[in-house]
Amino acid sequence: MVTVDSAALGQVLDAVDLRVGVARRVALATGGILPIPSGAATLVYIASGSVHGHPPLTTGCRLDVDDAAQLVAVDDRPLSANLVAGDAFLTLGRAAIALEADGTADLVVVDLEFSDSASMIAALLPDPITVMSFAALEPAAAALAGSMGPSDPAACPSRQGDPVICRMMAQTVLLSVIRAWAANGCAPAGWPSVSNDPFLDRVVEAIHEQPGRDWTVERLANVGAMSRSVFAERFRSAIGRSPADYVTEVRVDAAKRMLSEGRSISEISRELGYASDEGFSRAFRRRTGMPPSAWRASQLTAVPA
Repeated sequence: MVTVDSAALGQVLDAVDLRVGVARRVALATGGILPIPSGAATLVYIASGSVHGHPPLTTGCRLDVDDAAQLVAVDDRPLSANLVAGDAFLTLGRAAIALEADGTADLVVVDLEFSDSASMIAALLPDPITVMSFAALEPAAAALAGSMGPSDPAACPSRQGDPVICRMMAQTVLLSVIRAWAANGCAPAGWPSVSNDPFLDRVVEAIHEQPGRDWTVERLANVGAMSRSVFAERFRSAIGRSPADYVTEVRVDAAKRMLSEGRSISEISRELGYASDEGFSRAFRRRTGMPPSAWRASQLTAVPA
């Protein structure tokens, strides 16, 4: 069993950020199918009943909990057991899959969209992740998952929440699934590493810790103990974008969180290292297609929690 350093796990979880997290409730009759297309990350919590996968869920890491013995077992073998009430299933959309109900089943399905700066975190995870007995491992998160996605939103107007709350609820459940997977021995040796390069990981960590710092290529290269030319090439090769682009992505994602918290544009621009509100607004608009004030207004549209 691989043991993951708790501090390293905490850093990874801190970097996971969602742009969208919308839940819905799906009731399946016997033989009913829930199709999950490729290209989209989806989290499923089995509220009641049981399901099995098409194709069979033969990859990814299983966790199983023996409640009587209070033991957690890791099983990397093909998944022969069905998913039952209290289990959680996360697919990152690398391949299409379908879940078929063995009897009547009630599923909470959460459609996820990672922020730009968190997309590489998803690349570190296997697909799918199956956490059996998730409710025993993470009871608080399982209770939250079970309360999401009303079957009839029109009949539950009080459950029509703002999208910030919906996203936070989805993120809490998602982080708990990842934590259960990693903290209980499913992670591969060497996990986590953002770039598979400890020097670049140090740079990425510094950017996330201080997004408002005046990050030049030279300063970032110094953090990674490299020359400017070597650093720029290695960063682009490992991360898939230039250091400047990555810094901007992290800043814009931080700005979105601050806007959602109701903080002023002037406060955000100063904290994120911009010389003026206008400079911050231009950078935000280039990345998102709209100014900060319009983005904040767009988040006020009600969606089901």
